[in-house]
Amino acid sequence: MSGRGIESGITLSEDSRQGYKRTEWGVIPIDWSVFSVGELFDFLSTASNSRSELGDSGDIAYVHYGDIHKQFEHFIDFSFGNLPYLMSGKNVTATRLRDGDLVVADASEDEIGVGKSAEIRNLGTGEAVSGLHTFLLRAKDTRVQEGFRGFLLDNGPVREQLRRLATGLKVFGISKQSIRDVRVLLPPLCEQRAISKALSDVDGLLAALETLIAKKRDIKRGVIHQLLTGKTRLPGFSGEWETKRLGEIGDISGSGVDKVVNIQDVPVRLVNYLDVYHKTFLYSSDLTHEVSAKSDQVRRCMVEKGDVFFTPSSEVRDDIACSATAMETIPDGVYSYHVVRLRLKRDWDLRFRAYAFNTKDFLDQASAQCEGSGTRYVITLPKFRAMTVQFPASLDEQSAIASVLSDIDGEIASLESRRDKARAIKQGMMQLLLTGRVRLVDPDEKHAMC
Repeated sequence: MSGRGIESGITLSEDSRQGYKRTEWGVIPIDWSVFSVGELFDFLSTASNSRSELGDSGDIAYVHYGDIHKQFEHFIDFSFGNLPYLMSGKNVTATRLRDGDLVVADASEDEIGVGKSAEIRNLGTGEAVSGLHTFLLRAKDTRVQEGFRGFLLDNGPVREQLRRLATGLKVFGISKQSIRDVRVLLPPLCEQRAISKALSDVDGLLAALETLIAKKRDIKRGVIHQLLTGKTRLPGFSGEWETKRLGEIGDISGSGVDKVVNIQDVPVRLVNYLDVYHKTFLYSSDLTHEVSAKSDQVRRCMVEKGDVFFTPSSEVRDDIACSATAMETIPDGVYSYHVVRLRLKRDWDLRFRAYAFNTKDFLDQASAQCEGSGTRYVITLPKFRAMTVQFPASLDEQSAIASVLSDIDGEIASLESRRDKARAIKQGMMQLLLTGRVRLVDPDEKHAMC
């Protein structure tokens, strides 16, 4: 039987007895529709200010695409006040945000992150703009319920479209026209509200866990400041501490392997920028980026147990010299050209290496020594080698300090595991609810419920 015409123009067939219809995407509920993003949203002007033009206070909050990737999941909630601000005196003509607007990241270091989006919530009368590498989408009408918009682009079929449309080699991006043409599945308004309510309940649990994790991380930073600078000594230790340049304690190497695949070269796995940025300890199982390299590159860039890796560049000064330590030798592992490797000449406790470079004093040196402005800051290898680090000469004291910090990390890891399980539950719910495989509203009763 010929089906109803739907807004996207897809020809479909339907089976009224089962309440589902077939589309090019497969079977969806008969009362759901398929639209292009451009049919549902207008695209409004955004700002293009870099991180260097942002601060901790001001009159206009600024949504940077990096924040969408790092800290927001479906919603940007202004009641938490965790966004940067444009510095005073900046003249911005970009459209001011409203509650219910959808901000979409148009760039990412991997295909998965392209098109990640978040809905504006609890902005009220405050001023904010959507910034660099983002699209600002505003609903044309009420077909997409507030509270549902943040989930609209995050189900399997839509993510797959975004992945296919992403272009680039080192940084992936998507055009405004490509986003306009993306097809989305849209349930009736009453079901949108039910789905939003169910997913928001899980978000409440996630927010509570994130708050606990943040508190534990604050405690860890305080302990690092005391123990890794020698200001506080653990019982039983009184030996001297040393202050050395990185170039004195080890060999620092750059020029890692690029993200290319050539079937004639040796297959390898990369320690890439995000691995170093997000982790403290690196294991073989953490390396998921497969590329290929020349044999001489593999020998020069191999990953050995105890190697310390740093981020030599970033969009913000404070992210220069984040570090992670290889806890095992990884025979098919190499480090990326976005990463710097320190191979120590001295015998340090393995776990202590992972913490020694996390002090504020060390990171402040990197921030002060890096060069650049606008969208990128970089620290050169000579300046890296000249940076200094403090450490106890006693391996026993190194091990004791590492044990204290490892215990705190264990508590954080336990909370993160609970958070990740809740997040996985939410993702499973989304794939079922946002594709209509599970219904929260009985289609025969929806009119009464709405």
